[in-house]
Amino acid sequence: MQKRWVLKPKNNIEKVKQLQTALGTSTIIAELLINRNIETFEQARIFFRPSLDQLHDPFLMKDMDIAISRIERAIGNNEKILIYGDYDVDGTTAVSVVYSFFRAFHSRIEFYIPDRYMEGYGISRQGIEYAAENDFALIIALDCGIKALEKIEYANSLGVDVIIGDHHLPGEQLPQAVAVLDPKRSDCTYPYKDLSGCGIGFKIIQAFVQKNNMDPELPEQYLDLVAVSIASDIVPITGENRILAHFGLKKLNSNPSIGLQALIKLSNNKTGIFSVNDIVFQIGPRINAAGRIDHAKDAVELLIAKSIHEAANYSSSVDDQNNIRKDFDLRITEEALALIDSDQTYVERKSTVLYRPDWHKGVIGIVASRLIEKHYRPTVILTRTNGHVAGSARSVLGFDLYEALSACSDLLDQFGGHKYAAGLTMKEENIPLFQAKFEDVVHRSIKPEMLQQEISIELPARLQDIDGKFYRVLRQFEPFGPDNEAPIFITKQVSAYGKASIVGNNHLKFSIFQDGSPVFDCIAFGQAEYLDVINSNRPFDICYTVEENNWRGRKNLQLNIKGIRY
Repeated sequence: MQKRWVLKPKNNIEKVKQLQTALGTSTIIAELLINRNIETFEQARIFFRPSLDQLHDPFLMKDMDIAISRIERAIGNNEKILIYGDYDVDGTTAVSVVYSFFRAFHSRIEFYIPDRYMEGYGISRQGIEYAAENDFALIIALDCGIKALEKIEYANSLGVDVIIGDHHLPGEQLPQAVAVLDPKRSDCTYPYKDLSGCGIGFKIIQAFVQKNNMDPELPEQYLDLVAVSIASDIVPITGENRILAHFGLKKLNSNPSIGLQALIKLSNNKTGIFSVNDIVFQIGPRINAAGRIDHAKDAVELLIAKSIHEAANYSSSVDDQNNIRKDFDLRITEEALALIDSDQTYVERKSTVLYRPDWHKGVIGIVASRLIEKHYRPTVILTRTNGHVAGSARSVLGFDLYEALSACSDLLDQFGGHKYAAGLTMKEENIPLFQAKFEDVVHRSIKPEMLQQEISIELPARLQDIDGKFYRVLRQFEPFGPDNEAPIFITKQVSAYGKASIVGNNHLKFSIFQDGSPVFDCIAFGQAEYLDVINSNRPFDICYTVEENNWRGRKNLQLNIKGIRY
């Protein structure tokens, strides 16, 4: 699929010059900083030299003082505490962090993860009843609960107090919990709004440590888990998240927790150094697989493991579940693509809505994302579970999926999510009506350019600009991720040096130069169709990221090609 190349608007020349002079750096580096809203020497100093001292006071978060007082009372009165969290990576890491911290000095504590299939997302009646029946006085709910108005009422009626620590957007009303910690509350003045659910858990620990005059470095032992949550939950790598991710990656790469050590051993990371991207593709899916295939409590048991033997047992189980998940993922994706290819009306649509009653609910969200890679358009994958039809929806850049589902709400029993991802349930007889209505809504509202994947290019660059010094400064922009992506550059009219070759599964390997520049090795994943172009001796344009290739101890700069045109 040919992608659109979109170059970011040019920055104000005077701003660029001022920052370049203040830092004594190149124009390109100054431009990259301004693209990240860094316009002064002091802002650049903070960006390039992150420090845990830059983290905000946790008590700036609305209700934090109330939450800590209630936790202190529970510990002082020897009440039972239940740490409750969602079944995805963010939820399980949040539970692992908060549970591990408090179990060190409070024995009457357990954790609870809802069953994806029996209970569904968020705080469940079963979970509340479990707490009440087992004499838990307090639930600390993490990464969920901000819209659980009725469930919190139910907990209150059973005499169970609830503290909510969530990071999702609240509804018009807040639950009547003892404390509601969520920076996205309209009345919360906490300076940073985009923490992960695990990040909220970390702030609870920070606050407890601060209030009780404990060692201020105690929370740092959990930073590797916080980094895993930030990477896996696709939250912005800006502000406080960037600081947490920076130090969390340091810990992950030097002294990870026992559970994460076990997962690292299972990964196929050749360098031994993990980035945000490596977490997303090598660690996160294994943690997620536990809840997708069986029960996410296995993931928590792994992440809170105290011994290498215990961690090895749970990591083996989680890895087995991940292999099963991959098999389901591959089979269902192939079946879904076959359904599209077999019907011309599917091919011509602006949306994809597919249903099979035997598809595994745990992977339909992944399948929706896979289909968008091939057919770039809003996609809903449906299956039957527990007597009703459940679906996962994914969108394309710029298209508001939640709004489109809202327009079809008369055909849905439930739906929830955000602009780019959502979940829904409906009656089986409504599927054809939903397919037609969703297609109509998308057809009328989606812009043609949204149906073509784009490459967001930061800046033009000459190959002469790229050298070891440039790359060393570029490395200081890490960790890369949402809102701080690895910059993609465009260079026009480059020439091939020697012949290109196809390697691995449809990848292209070649070398280039430009106007007497050094020769750069290039790798273009999944772009073997450009072999003849590269070998034609005609100049061509490329867009790419700059990276370091480490092969058998030999390091050199390499261009990771994102697009080729001529």
